[in-house]
Amino acid sequence: MPKEPNVRIITLGCAKNEVDSEEIAGVLRGAGYAVDGAAKNPEVTVINTCGFLQKAQEESIEAIRKAVRSKGGGKVIVAGCLAQRMGQELARLAPGADAYIGVGQMGRFDEIVKTTLSSREQWFDVEPPHHKWAEVETRVRTGKPWSAYLKISEGCDHQCTFCTIPSFRGKHQSKPIERVVAEARNLVRTGALELNLIAQDVTQYGFDLYKEFTLPKLLRELNAIDGLRWIRLLYFYPNRLTDEVIEAMATLEKVLPYIDIPLQHVHPDVLRRMKRPWDGERYLKLFEKLRKAMPMAAIRTTFIVGFPGETDAEFKSLMEFTREARLDRVGAFHFSREPGTPSYDLPGQIPHRVKKQRFDQLMRLQQGISHEINQSYVGKPIEVLIDENRDGWSAGRSFRDAPEIDGLVFVAGQHTLGTVVDAVVDHVTPYDLYGHVEGSPSGQKRVLTPLRQVAPKSPQ
Repeated sequence: MPKEPNVRIITLGCAKNEVDSEEIAGVLRGAGYAVDGAAKNPEVTVINTCGFLQKAQEESIEAIRKAVRSKGGGKVIVAGCLAQRMGQELARLAPGADAYIGVGQMGRFDEIVKTTLSSREQWFDVEPPHHKWAEVETRVRTGKPWSAYLKISEGCDHQCTFCTIPSFRGKHQSKPIERVVAEARNLVRTGALELNLIAQDVTQYGFDLYKEFTLPKLLRELNAIDGLRWIRLLYFYPNRLTDEVIEAMATLEKVLPYIDIPLQHVHPDVLRRMKRPWDGERYLKLFEKLRKAMPMAAIRTTFIVGFPGETDAEFKSLMEFTREARLDRVGAFHFSREPGTPSYDLPGQIPHRVKKQRFDQLMRLQQGISHEINQSYVGKPIEVLIDENRDGWSAGRSFRDAPEIDGLVFVAGQHTLGTVVDAVVDHVTPYDLYGHVEGSPSGQKRVLTPLRQVAPKSPQ
């Protein structure tokens, strides 16, 4: 029998792209292709690109150029967000690929690879996306088996003036509830203890299919899955975090009291220019409601500094809000002027040095708040899902820590990967906790270099 073509998949960008690449790999393996992410001379290289911000675009373009330079007699398929966003312009900036395929095509990637291998013509398929979900059991996991991302919807119906995502990910489209539950059962069957539900807006889940917001119903069905331990939600939209959602989170034992709710700003005038809802006062009332329902709730958000027209007074209101809100974690980002978005042409563009000053002020403030909140855990027990071992320590995450976004909990001693241990916190830094398992010696009071760099990531 002839050897099946070897396919290498390169994934850039966010967790949603990770899921897409795992689905692509599963579809290809199901069709008989060999998928090897480390293959040095593959017949086909698939680059799953990110098109969110300028820096991500530059990284994707460089990856395409590198793959084209080294492809020899092989084929290069450029897939995902940047192909969708830029279309044929991408072929001008990063020429030489054999196909440019937009988003939402995971379920037909066997056909895409077959067509690319058999054709000498460059292929473009960047029509407006209509997501073709891959079959549930085809997905090939590449991450830690005990923690999985589960995409519950695609696209976004919001019109934030700074955001490019609706332009290439399309309108919000929910995955049918029975399909989400089946995928969750399959992930748990193959070792997942933690499911991280991801969407541009988890609170909008189900409305397009069922004409009602269905997140509470979905959470109840997922909570009933045997063998599942943690359910984490990413990301909430502020004015849709309803009493029904809060009640479900507060009463379902597997749903973590973890709220990642990107606010972007708090001053009403800035939010109006962003086309974002509410204001800081209403956000504080929402946090009060969340903490009343879930006293242990860990709340994180992201803010944009230097949005066009942001005055000193508007930035001051953001600082005052941050002091009062006392959030577990805050990620801040310089405003990125993205072509094709309404904010690109807004007057009052802020100089880079001012953005940097404001970023530094905000993050210094939040670092102190995060440290104080972390200190409140000293001497207390906390469950830790063990992710890695090294240097006599284990590193893992508590209910407060989403993968690759938040801090770590370092536990003295070596513990079995993928298990949950009960640790007692001995000391803290602004980002991480350090502790020991009850009955075993405390860890030395020293700070470890994180096993991966802790840095805020954008909720794309």
